Amino acid sequence: MNKFIYIIIFTLFANTIVAQNQISGILKNKITQETIPGVNIYIPEIQKGTISDESGFYLLKNLPKGKFKIQYSFVGYSKVIKTISIDKGNLELNIELNEEVVLSQEIVVSGGSYSTQHENAIKIESLKSSELKSANSPSFIEAIAQTPGVDMISKGVGIATPVIRGLSLSNVLMLNNGVRMENFQFSENHPFMVDEAGIDRVEIIKGPASLLYGSDAIGGVINIIDEHPAALNKVHADFESTYYSNTNGLNASMGVKATKSDFFWILRGGVKSHMDYMDGSGQQVHNSRFNTSAIKLNTGFNKSYGKFSIRYNYDQMKLGLTIPPAIVLTESNSRENKYWYQDLTNNLISSKNIFFINQSKLELNVSFQNNVRKLQGSELSNELTQVNMRLNTLAYELKNYLPLNSKNNLIVGIQGISQQNKNFDAPEHVLPNYQLNDISAFSILQLKPSEKFNAQIGLRYDLRFLNIPEQQKNGYIPEELIPALKKQFNNMTGSVGMTYRLSESLLLRTNLASAYRAPNIAELSQDGMHGNRYEQGNHDLIAQKSYEADISMHYHMKKLTFDIATFYNLLHNYIYLSPTRDTTETGIDIFRYVQDNAHIYGFETGVAYHPTQWLFLKSTYAYLVSNQDNGEYLPFIPQDKIRTDIRFTKKGISFLDDVNFSISGVYAFSQNKPAMFETPTADYFLLNVSLGFNIHLKKQKINFKLFANNILDEQYYDHLSTLKELNFYNIGRNVGVSLRFEM
Repeated sequence: MNKFIYIIIFTLFANTIVAQNQISGILKNKITQETIPGVNIYIPEIQKGTISDESGFYLLKNLPKGKFKIQYSFVGYSKVIKTISIDKGNLELNIELNEEVVLSQEIVVSGGSYSTQHENAIKIESLKSSELKSANSPSFIEAIAQTPGVDMISKGVGIATPVIRGLSLSNVLMLNNGVRMENFQFSENHPFMVDEAGIDRVEIIKGPASLLYGSDAIGGVINIIDEHPAALNKVHADFESTYYSNTNGLNASMGVKATKSDFFWILRGGVKSHMDYMDGSGQQVHNSRFNTSAIKLNTGFNKSYGKFSIRYNYDQMKLGLTIPPAIVLTESNSRENKYWYQDLTNNLISSKNIFFINQSKLELNVSFQNNVRKLQGSELSNELTQVNMRLNTLAYELKNYLPLNSKNNLIVGIQGISQQNKNFDAPEHVLPNYQLNDISAFSILQLKPSEKFNAQIGLRYDLRFLNIPEQQKNGYIPEELIPALKKQFNNMTGSVGMTYRLSESLLLRTNLASAYRAPNIAELSQDGMHGNRYEQGNHDLIAQKSYEADISMHYHMKKLTFDIATFYNLLHNYIYLSPTRDTTETGIDIFRYVQDNAHIYGFETGVAYHPTQWLFLKSTYAYLVSNQDNGEYLPFIPQDKIRTDIRFTKKGISFLDDVNFSISGVYAFSQNKPAMFETPTADYFLLNVSLGFNIHLKKQKINFKLFANNILDEQYYDHLSTLKELNFYNIGRNVGVSLRFEM
C-alpha cells in the first residue's frame, strides 16, 4: 500500500516538473478580420480563464495534460466552444468570432463529465444567471420554474420546493456545486437552503439520474453552479440590490473576487428581508414574511498537476408560516419573525480536487453539512421552541476518468454518505434520532463510434444501512417510546442512452434509465402531529423504483432552435401519504404512508427565435398526466403551462447601452384531476413586463432594471400553492427596481 502511495506522489511530482503547457492565440472578427479585445476565454474543468488584450492576444499558462473544453465568449458575438488536447509544449489556437446572432449551446457538468449539451445522452437544461434574473422574483425556485417540465410547490413567497415532471420532495435531488443538499427536505414546508447570489448557472436533469447521484434522484436533479473565478491577474467586485413593492422587500448581495497567478478566491454575502405579501385581492397573507442571510467563500489554486478548491457556505433563514395559529396572532404587517416561523441554519464546507495523471483524471470530493432546524411557536405554546433538530452529513466521492482511446472514455467511482440526526430540548420530535450510511459504486462508459453518434452506458450499485435506536417519542410524554428499527436497502440501477446527429441542424436523443429511492426517515418512522395532520410512518415500506424512457429532438439554426421531448415514467411502489379510518384519542384523523404503482407521462416543447440583434422570441409548453394503479391521481401535479417571452434589445441609445424591454406571459390550464387531499384549480393568466439598460462610467458598469410581475393583478390560485386551502390567492401585482454595480 505504501509503495502504491509513493508511486502516485512521484508521478504527480514528475508532472509538476515537466509540465509547462500553455495555449495562446489571436481572436478576430470573422468578417472584418479585426482583432477583438476583451474576449473571455475560459476552461470550466480547471476554472481557469483570461481576457484577450488590446491586440486580441490571449495566453493561458501552466496547463495540465489532457482533453478539455475551452469556450470563447464576447457580448454581441456567437460563443465558440472547442475541444483541445494538451500533451506538452505550446498550443496555438486562433479563433474567429461571428458577429451574427447565434443561439449556441453551453458546456455542462451534471452529466458525469464536462461536455456540450449536444454530446450528452441525457438532456441537461442550462439556465444562465441572466435568465434566472429575468424572472424578477424574490424566490430562486420560482426563477428555475420557468423551465418547461419544472414547477414549484409554494407556501407563500419565501417557502418553495421544486417539482420536476410531477415528482417532488424526496424524489428530487438538489446539488450545491455537485454536493448533495441535506436539509430535511421530506415535506413541502421544508425548502432547500440555497442563496442565488453569485450563481453562474443552474443545470437541470429531468428524469431518473440515480446512476450518477444515487437515491433521491428518481425525479431529476438540480445542480447550482456558482460563479467562476476572476480572469487571470484581475480583481472584480459587484453590488446588487432589488426592491419589491408587494412585500416591501429587499434583496441585496455584494461580492469580490480575484485571481493572482494560480491562486484564486471569491467572497460573497447576501441578505433578503420581506414583509407579508398581498394576494391578488389585496388581502394580507398573514405571517408569510421571511428574512435570510448568506455568506459564500471559495478559494483554491490551479497547477499543471491538479486543481484544488475549498468552498464554505453559510445560510440562515427565518421563514414565517401561514397557519391558523399564526393568522390569529399576526395583526399588523412587519418584517419581524415573531410567531410560528422556521428558524433554519446551514453550514456547508466542501473540497473538490482533481489530479491530472498523464491523460487520466482522478477526482476526490469531500463535504460536511451541519443543518439545524428549529420551529418557533408562540408564548401561547407549551414551549416557544417546538422543534430543535441537528442533521450532520459527511459525504465523499472518488472518481477516475480513464481515456480508453481518442474517442471513448470510462468513468469509475465510489460515493458514500454518513449521516446523523439528533433531537435537542424541544417537545416535538418530527424525526427521531438516527444514523444512516450509504456506500455505492458506479461505472459509466462514454462511446463515440462516429462523429455523428454518441452513446453512454452505465451501471450502479447502492447499499444503505439505517439505524433508529429506541428513544423517547417526544417531550410531552416521556414514557412513550419509539421502537428500535434497523433497515438495509440495496439496489442496482442502470441507464443506456445515445445522441445521433442526423445533420448539422438536427439531433435526436434517447435514453432508458432506472432509478430508485429508499424510504426517507419520516416515511418509515414518523408518529405524531405534522402541521395540521397526525402522520404515521410505515416500517414495512420498501424502495421506490422508477423506469423511464425519454425521446427528444433538437433542431437548431443560427437564429432558431426547436426542442421537443416526450417521456414515460413507470413508478413501482410509489410512496405517498394516505388517510385512514383511524383517529387519535382526541379525534384527529390519522394519515399513514403506503405504497402503490403509478405512472407519469407527458412532453415538453419549446421554440426560440432570434431574427435580428434587437428581437428575441421564445415560447414553451409542458403537458403532464399521472395516475396510480388504484385509480387515484398523484399529488402535486402542476397545471399544464404555456410560457411566452418577447424581448427587444438595442445596443446603444445616447449614453445608454444594451437597452432592453421584455414582455412575458404565462397561461396555466385548469387542473381537474386533483389528488385525494386536493381540489380542482381554475386556469389563470399572468403578464409581466420589464425595462433595463447599462451605463458605463470609466471602469464601472451600472445595470438598471424596472419591472412589474402580474401587472394585471390577477386573482388566482396555483394548483401547487399550499395556501389555497386557507383561501389565500397567490401574490398580486409586484413592481420592483434593481440596480447592479460592477467594477
